[in-house]
Amino acid sequence: MPCSSSWRLSYQVHVSAMLPSDVPLPHLGPSALLLLQLLLSPTSAFFPNVWSLLAAPGSITHQDLTEDAALNVTLQLFLEQPPPSRPPLHLEDFLGRTLLADDLFAAYFGPGSPSRRFRAALGEVTRANAAQDFLPTSRNDPDQHFDAERLGQGRTRLVGALRETLVAARALDHTLARQRLGAALHALQDFYSHSNWVEMGKQQPHPYLLWPRQELGSLAQVGDPTCSNCEELSCPGNLLGSPLLTSGYFGTHPSKPPGKCSHGGHFDRSSSQPPRGGINKDSTSPSFSPHHTLHLQAAKLALLASIQAFSLLRSRLGDRGFSRLLDITPASSLSFVLDTTGSMGEEITAAKIQARHIVEQRQGSPMEPVHYVLVPFHDPGFGPVFTTSDPDSFWQQLNEIHALGGGDEPEMCLSALELALLHTPPLSDIFVFTDASPKDAFLTNRVASLTRERRCRVTFLVTEDQSRCQGRARREVLSPLRFEPYEVVALASGGEVIFTKDQHIRDVAAIVGDSTADLVTLPLDPPIVVPGRPLMFSVDRLLQRVTVRIHGQVSSFCIRSPEGVSQGPEEGQGPLGHTRRFGQFWMVTMNDPPQTGTWEIQVTAEGNPRVRVQAQTSLDFLFHFGVPMEDGPHPGIYPLTQPVAGLQTQLLVEVTGLGSRGNPGDPLPHFSHVVFRGVPEGAELGWVPLEPKGPRERGLLAASLPPTLQSAAGPFSLELIGQDGAGRDLHRAAPQACTVVPVLLELSGPPGFLAPGSKAPLSLRIASFSGPQDLDLRTSVNSSFALTSNLSRVRLEQNESAWGRLWLEVPDSAAPDSVVMVTVTATGREASPVALTHAFLRLLVLAPAPQDQLAAPAQSSGPVLTTASPAFRPSPLVTWGRAGGGLAGNPWWGTVGGVLLLLGLASW
Repeated sequence: MPCSSSWRLSYQVHVSAMLPSDVPLPHLGPSALLLLQLLLSPTSAFFPNVWSLLAAPGSITHQDLTEDAALNVTLQLFLEQPPPSRPPLHLEDFLGRTLLADDLFAAYFGPGSPSRRFRAALGEVTRANAAQDFLPTSRNDPDQHFDAERLGQGRTRLVGALRETLVAARALDHTLARQRLGAALHALQDFYSHSNWVEMGKQQPHPYLLWPRQELGSLAQVGDPTCSNCEELSCPGNLLGSPLLTSGYFGTHPSKPPGKCSHGGHFDRSSSQPPRGGINKDSTSPSFSPHHTLHLQAAKLALLASIQAFSLLRSRLGDRGFSRLLDITPASSLSFVLDTTGSMGEEITAAKIQARHIVEQRQGSPMEPVHYVLVPFHDPGFGPVFTTSDPDSFWQQLNEIHALGGGDEPEMCLSALELALLHTPPLSDIFVFTDASPKDAFLTNRVASLTRERRCRVTFLVTEDQSRCQGRARREVLSPLRFEPYEVVALASGGEVIFTKDQHIRDVAAIVGDSTADLVTLPLDPPIVVPGRPLMFSVDRLLQRVTVRIHGQVSSFCIRSPEGVSQGPEEGQGPLGHTRRFGQFWMVTMNDPPQTGTWEIQVTAEGNPRVRVQAQTSLDFLFHFGVPMEDGPHPGIYPLTQPVAGLQTQLLVEVTGLGSRGNPGDPLPHFSHVVFRGVPEGAELGWVPLEPKGPRERGLLAASLPPTLQSAAGPFSLELIGQDGAGRDLHRAAPQACTVVPVLLELSGPPGFLAPGSKAPLSLRIASFSGPQDLDLRTSVNSSFALTSNLSRVRLEQNESAWGRLWLEVPDSAAPDSVVMVTVTATGREASPVALTHAFLRLLVLAPAPQDQLAAPAQSSGPVLTTASPAFRPSPLVTWGRAGGGLAGNPWWGTVGGVLLLLGLASW
C-alpha cells in the first residue's frame, strides 16, 4: 500500500475491530452491535488525502492503518487499566467521534497532558513502516511484501520481525523495537493488498498469518495459472477463480512465470507481460491498483490484522512493557551523565538529591519517569551504561556512585554522553555533571549530530568557570576555550551550558526537575544578549509557569511586563514573580497566570551572559523534513533527518495539544507561517506560509523550504507563528537547531539481528545533488567490534551516487541484547571543503532462533557509481509521524484475544 502518504481513516469509534473472528454477532452487547454498524458505514467516513501531491485521493495508507491500530489498542489498555487517581474511562464517552491521541491522553492522564512523546514514538513505527518501500535492502525484496507468491517466506520474515520487536523491547532498546515493528506491520498489511485473500471472499484476517507453526492453507504452486489477461487499467475479473492463495509478481526479479498474476500499475514492468494487468489493492486509483475497487475491503482486514499484532505484543510484553514500547506516557525520561573523579563530590550529591526529589515527588503520578539512564565517566574510562524502568533500581545504582580517585583534567565526557544518547529515548533531556573539559573533543561534531538525530536536549552543569584552573591536577596548561565542545553540543541540541560553583550546584541542579516537566523554550528576539538592546518574548494564554533563567557575569537585569511593570535582580517575591540567586545564576519564576503579550528583558553584563525563557504548555509541535515522491509505485514523502543541499524539501509539522484553549468555547489555535532564523545570532533567513493538510484538529501542516535556506552556511532554527482561538499571537520554537547537509548518507543493515561470531554486511550510499564533492569517509563502531569498508574516498558529480559495502564482525564474546551503533562520517577534502555529515545505524546482538536464519545479501567487491536524477528516490532516515483518528475497542477482546494470541505464540 502507499507508504509515505497521509490519508486518514475516519471510522467512527467502534469495537468490532478487536473481536476474534470466531465470535458470533448474537454474543455481542448492544454497544458492540452499534459500533459494528459504524465499521460498515459508507466510504465517505474516510478522510481525504492530506498530501496534495499524491495521485490517489481517498486512499488508506500504511501510516493510517498503523496509527489507527495503535490508538485502538491504547484505548483498550486505558479501558482495562483505570488511572490510579482519576475516574475510569467509559467506552460510551468516545462514541460518535474520531479518536485522537490528544483526547485519549486528556481523558486518561488529565486535561493538558501532552501526547507528544507517544505521537513521536508512533511516528518512529510509521517511518519504519514506510521505509520498507524505499530502503534498498527491502523495497525490491518480495519476501518483505508478500509478493511473487513468496507467502511462506513472507510469513517467516513477518514472524521474525515481531520476535525481534519483543527482544529489543525487553532489552529496553525501544527505538530498534519500533523499527522492527514498523517492518513487521508493513509486511502484514501488504498481505491483504498484494494477495488474493480479499478476492477469495474472506471477511476476517488470515487466522494463521502470525502463527509460525500453522499452515497458511492451499498455496498456488509454480505451475498453477492464477490470472487471465487484462488490457484495461481496472481488472476486476482477471483472477481465474482458483481456491489457491496467490500474490502478484512485481518488476523483473524474480521473473513472472507463465499464467501468473502481476502486482500491476504503471510502474510494474511485469504487468506488461501476459497475462497483463495486476491484482494489487494499494490505492483507490486504477493507475496504481488494478483491483482498486477492493481497496477499502483490503484496508479493513489490514487494520484488523494490525490491531491483532499490537494486541499480541501487549500480551507478551505486559501493559507496562507495551506502554514503554509506544511511550504511552506524558512523562519524560531521566538521564544523567556523571563525572566520578575525586573532585566531584558536591556534584554527585546534587544529582542524587535531584533524582531522589523527582522520584519521590512524581511516584505514582502520570509524570513519573518511565525510563532511567545513568552513565559514569572519568579518565581514562567511561560507562558502563545503566538503564532501567524501576525508580528504586535507579536510585540504588545512583547511590552507589561516589567520587573516588584523582584523574587529571580533561575527562572522557563526550564518550559517556554518546553512550547515554544511544540508550536515552528520543525527546528526552540529558544532564551532564562535570568540572572538567572533554578529553575526547574529536567527538564533538558526531555527538552534536546524534543529539539532532535523537532529538534530545543536553544540559551541561559545569562547576568551573571558563577561566579558572584550580582544584584539579593538570597535565598541561589548559585553553580557556576547552569547554567549547560543550557549547557546540548544547547549541545543536537546544540545551545550554551552565557554569556554577560547588557551593551553588545543589540549588542550580533544581533545573533538572523543572526540565523534566513538559516545557517549551520561548523564542527571544534577539536570541542572544546585545548591549543596549532588550530581549523580547511573547507570552500567550496557553502558557503557565513561565521561568526566566539568567547566568553569567551579570551586574543587573530588568524584566518588564506587557503592562509596564518592572522587576530587577533582587531576591525574593517581586511584583512579577519570585527571584532566586545562586552565585551568578538567577531564576525568576513568574506569577501564574502570566500576563499575555510582549515582555522585555534588559541585561547588563560582561562577557556572554545567557538568558533562557521556558514555560509549561501542552501546545507544541513535532517536525520532520521530506522530499515529494510523485512518481513510482508508492508516491508520497521521502523522509529526511535534515535538508540536503540541492533537493527541494518540504517541512512537515504536526501540532500537538490542539485541544488547549484559553476558554473551552474558543476556536482551535492555529499556526499560519514558519520563520527561519540563523543560529545563534537570530538573523531572519526567510519565512514561508504553512498549508493545513486535512482537518484542523489533526494539526498537520506543510511548507516548502525557501531556496535561500539551501545556501545557509550554518544552523538555523524554526519558529512557528500563529494565533490562539481568541486571535492573539502564538509563538513556538523548535528546541533543536537544523542544518542543511551537503550530501545524503544512507546506511542500512541486514534484516534481523546480529549473532555472536557472525559477519554482517552493511550497505552505504552517498549522493550529491548540489555539485561536485570530494569526500573522505570514516567509520566507527563499539570498541569490541571490527568494522571494515571498501569505500574510504569518493568523488561525486552533481546528481551522482556511490555505493559501498561495510562488514561488521561480531565477536563471539558479544553479549546478547547489547546495542551496537555504526557511524559513517563524510568530510570534505581540502579541494572540496564541506561540513561534516553523519549517518547512524543501530543494531542489536541476539542469539538467533532457527526460524530467524535468513539469507544474507550478496556481498559486493567494490563501490558502484550511478547517476541520480533530480527526482531521486532515496531510502528514508526519518519521516513524518502522526497519531490521529482511529478505532475504539472492546475490553472483552483483551482477555479472549490475549489467550488466543498466547496460544499462537507458543512457538516463538
